[in-house]
Amino acid sequence: MLRRFPVIVYALLIIIPLIVVVLTSMKTIQQTFQNPLGVPEEGLQFENYVTLFEESNMAGYFMNSVIVTLFSVFFTLLFSAMIAFGITMLNNRLGSVIFAIFLLGMMVPAQVSMVPLYSLVLDLGLTNSLLGLILVNISVTLPIAVFILTGFMKTLPKELIEAAVIDGAGNWKVFARVVVPLSLPSMSAAAIFLSVIHWNDLLYPLLFVTDDTYVTLPLALLQFQGQYSTNYPMLFTGVIIASLPMVIAYVFLQRFFVAGITAGAMKG
Repeated sequence: MLRRFPVIVYALLIIIPLIVVVLTSMKTIQQTFQNPLGVPEEGLQFENYVTLFEESNMAGYFMNSVIVTLFSVFFTLLFSAMIAFGITMLNNRLGSVIFAIFLLGMMVPAQVSMVPLYSLVLDLGLTNSLLGLILVNISVTLPIAVFILTGFMKTLPKELIEAAVIDGAGNWKVFARVVVPLSLPSMSAAAIFLSVIHWNDLLYPLLFVTDDTYVTLPLALLQFQGQYSTNYPMLFTGVIIASLPMVIAYVFLQRFFVAGITAGAMKG
């Protein structure tokens, strides 16, 4: 029982706030302040969810987040897999230097690069565009993906790559037919990790988007928070809607995530 106690406490710390968020999303503002933790006498209502889609462009914000997340994850994985393969194939001081450069990219806080990054995006004419957000996301998360995939690719059996080369396969064919299939567990784990980062990103949409047409879900949730008051029922309703895709994705892809984060250790 004593061994389970920390796990029980940790579970309660997660479950209790989650229950509060769900209950609040089904109340009015008055009911929320009258009984923050309980169920109102009138019962729980789903009007907030209907109102959220009827009175705001929530469907458009949702699609913007989907587009930005999908393209950002796809191209980040594509570029990082190629870079990781190149670093692995070099296997010398040059490869170590390139890898170190990407590691340095992970050490720079996002807030430090905000001003030069905004200046660059503005000069390119990519503010108020989904393309601008996608390009920024790729550049910012590329070091993380390179770090994850390089660590895994270094554990791949060299004999398989050497056998493919002996059979006449070039670097592109070795990459596409040998390395990528073997790296799918690690790439799946990286994809889930990157999806959460891009889906929940608020900083860059807040920095580069002012047109309502290109607003993403995290940025859209700010409309329920004013200077002097906050519409908590609508805010929590939006939080639940924004969280559902990531929760569903993790439930169905958790076996790939676990396989990906343990694959390197199993092969090491």
